[in-house]
Amino acid sequence: MARRIAFISLILLVVTAGAAGAVPSCAPPVEIANVPIAEVEPNGMLVTNDGRAAKLEGVLLPAGARDHAPQYLQQQALSELSGLVHGHLANLDARPPKEDRYGRLRAQVFITDDAPDLWVQTAMLSRGLARVSILPDRIECSSELYAAESAARAQHIGIWTLSAYAVRPASDVPPSDLGTFQIVEGKVTNAEVRSGRAYLNFGADWKTDFTVTIAPEDMKNFHDRNIDPATFYAGKTLRVRGIVERLNGPEIEIATPEQIERLPDLPPQAAK
Repeated sequence: MARRIAFISLILLVVTAGAAGAVPSCAPPVEIANVPIAEVEPNGMLVTNDGRAAKLEGVLLPAGARDHAPQYLQQQALSELSGLVHGHLANLDARPPKEDRYGRLRAQVFITDDAPDLWVQTAMLSRGLARVSILPDRIECSSELYAAESAARAQHIGIWTLSAYAVRPASDVPPSDLGTFQIVEGKVTNAEVRSGRAYLNFGADWKTDFTVTIAPEDMKNFHDRNIDPATFYAGKTLRVRGIVERLNGPEIEIATPEQIERLPDLPPQAAK
């Protein structure tokens, strides 16, 4: 118990430092400096006073009905986000690819005129009002973002009070989760690569059990980090996230190692 308390305290220390301290070394270069934030749109986009739009890179805000969850949490998240940024000066940090398909800047956002360098992403995560969503072409700060999310989940605040956002055990990913963004956790029972595609199976029956797949075109992201999914993940306890699809049983497709969290394996007595 003491070790668990110490671990949670360490996470909280990391989150606090990231939320209101020096800009972390993982942050991209400043793309737009000290720009006033005029508003937060209903979709969570930030709009500067000169009309430019910015997206919070690396996090996903609650989406109400799309998450099969109550709408009030979406409104709460937007209200909290607006309170953090509206009328404040911000640095918008970005690296290529800097814009999404709608021309919005994909930014790590730091408020510069209130709490020193308040990191908006970790502020929202630490309040339990966002989840981490790492995209394969922008993998910066994944460890810091996961730590902020984990701290809020340990405190059971915000979205983490509702079953709609609970981490799913790999043994129980219900059909109702299809088409939604979910976090799934479990032990890989076997892993293999067939026809260039990796399959991480979380149960004995691949026809019904949860599976993580890695497409052939994404395997380079793993090989570039000297990771062979068939050996690196076999027998390991993982936490993965993404849109739940169906491939025989439920499936999430992963494109980069930063979308996978390797967790400590439970000792035999705790796994019973």
